[in-house]
Amino acid sequence: MTIKVLEAGLHSTIQDAGRHGYQTYGFAVSGPMDEFAAQIANILVHNEPDEAVIEVSFIGPTLQFHQDSIVAITGSDMSANLNDQAISLARPISIKKGDILQLRTAKTGAYGYIAIQGGLKLSDVLGSKSTLVRVTHNGLLGRPLKVGDSIPLQRLSVTVPSLDWGVAASLFTYITDSNRMIRYLEGPQAEWFDVETFEDKEWQLSTHSNRMGFRLEGEPVRLLTKEQLASEATSFGAIQVPANGLPIILMADGQPTGGYPKIGQVIRADLAKVSQTRPGSVIRFQRVSYKHAIDQLDQQKQLIAALQYIMKEKWL
Repeated sequence: MTIKVLEAGLHSTIQDAGRHGYQTYGFAVSGPMDEFAAQIANILVHNEPDEAVIEVSFIGPTLQFHQDSIVAITGSDMSANLNDQAISLARPISIKKGDILQLRTAKTGAYGYIAIQGGLKLSDVLGSKSTLVRVTHNGLLGRPLKVGDSIPLQRLSVTVPSLDWGVAASLFTYITDSNRMIRYLEGPQAEWFDVETFEDKEWQLSTHSNRMGFRLEGEPVRLLTKEQLASEATSFGAIQVPANGLPIILMADGQPTGGYPKIGQVIRADLAKVSQTRPGSVIRFQRVSYKHAIDQLDQQKQLIAALQYIMKEKWL
């Protein structure tokens, strides 16, 4: 059984935990821009946190279900409705065969996630169901969704318990918070730059930003050396500074290597906050220690584990 795509939205793709172990061969890791929201969506429908979800950006799709299902939507508020009736985010929703789920223009944030109980019945490509938008691959994992696509679902006998529960909206304040202070670690070429002025500046997110990289606009970072960098490994959250002095934050589809020097690395616990920043928004950077970065990531992992335990109890 399937989901039929009636409207594709701006850029809707399939994403799971990402394609690890293939960067040596030139493949991006990919995966969700907002891993935290994607994991909570899965947990709400009794999936494993890293199950494949539908990631939607800025303008959501319209989907018709051809079997009974249970879904959860997290992340950006895109005015979700089921059969023209508004539905809530961050809670499991019962879907009947023939129902139409619609997401509209994002009111907050940038990326939303639709998790379906049981997951999507798609074959892995290099160990992952994440979409590969920059390579030649036939099928749903080679491009964004388009009108007429049919997304195969796992066949389930859905028993619907009471679904009058969800998770607190406070878990997603990082999406709506106007304070866009982003914590980062000092990068391997940080001494090449005037780091103090980098932190003192306000940066505006460019409209020329996407899943590959977020470009920042403002007064250029001052370079303190004329050294050149050979191409080296990169990662999600690396803050590169090209010759024009305007930083680029590499995102989920970022290239595996790059020749621009890196002034910093966004801590993993703040990658979701960066990803949900809308073009035109102002962000600033705060340098933190490795211990702080690890502590923040541990807290996030503990929260996910606790929510997974609680949600499993709800489905018993």
